[in-house]
Amino acid sequence: MLEENLRINEPGLNVLPPGVERYVINGGGLTGVQIFPDDEIEIINNEDKSVAYSVEKVLPKIDQLIKQILKNLVKGGRLFYIGAGTSGRLGIVDASECPPTFGVKDNMVIGLIAGGDKAIRKSKEFAEDSFDLGWEDLKKHKINSKDSVIGIAASGSTPYVVGAIKKCNEENILTGCITSNKRSPLAKNAKFPIEVVVGPEVITGSTRMKAGTAQKLILNIISTTLMIKMGRIKGNKMIDMQLTNNKLINRAENILIDELKISHSQASKLLSSTGSVRKSIEKNKLI
Repeated sequence: MLEENLRINEPGLNVLPPGVERYVINGGGLTGVQIFPDDEIEIINNEDKSVAYSVEKVLPKIDQLIKQILKNLVKGGRLFYIGAGTSGRLGIVDASECPPTFGVKDNMVIGLIAGGDKAIRKSKEFAEDSFDLGWEDLKKHKINSKDSVIGIAASGSTPYVVGAIKKCNEENILTGCITSNKRSPLAKNAKFPIEVVVGPEVITGSTRMKAGTAQKLILNIISTTLMIKMGRIKGNKMIDMQLTNNKLINRAENILIDELKISHSQASKLLSSTGSVRKSIEKNKLI
């Protein structure tokens, strides 16, 4: 029988029969979950709320990894994310957003997934079970000691990721990781591990939920902080963004209006002549 002080009765949730526990918090995670009709949204959201606090606990570890990666990036190195399933997809999402957001080359941040690009949309059976394929995928990009690799795996035991990190260490390549299991094989092998423990998932083993959310938050912090430190942001404005649609062109014009105190027509003309916010600001300073 569960202790009385562990029972949770929250306003807005369905009333249960006497003596029936809805769900129990145990060490920050769910145990003995009983999901009743119409409770799903509240339960999932309540658990999601805890993820940011879990990430907060590992901010010093994230900072350590960022500092090491930055040293390599300023020397011309690249950043690789490598993972399988959800973890691989999240790495690809973050990597693919860096060029349009920060104006960097497509090969500065690279996401790799077990099974190749086809696995982004459709899972490829057993692709993650090889200890060798991860390193083989990295070699296709001519990885070297100037580069950095972050292995992403909620379990911390995915062979595709663990094998790649081990081989990177042998080749004197900087390694970090994001995992949700303490003392996992991945964390033990990465030089700069980030162990963000989010507790059991609402659906047991479905790490696309809290663990995946934690991975996305951490990847956001890593890539954004790196780009800020590399001068790709002015204040909080994306001065190097790629102007690939009307929305972004309008945003760029508004940045110029705010930064240079000029009219909309002037901003539009200046942007048309330079093709970028940064170049427009630099050109205006020379006038």
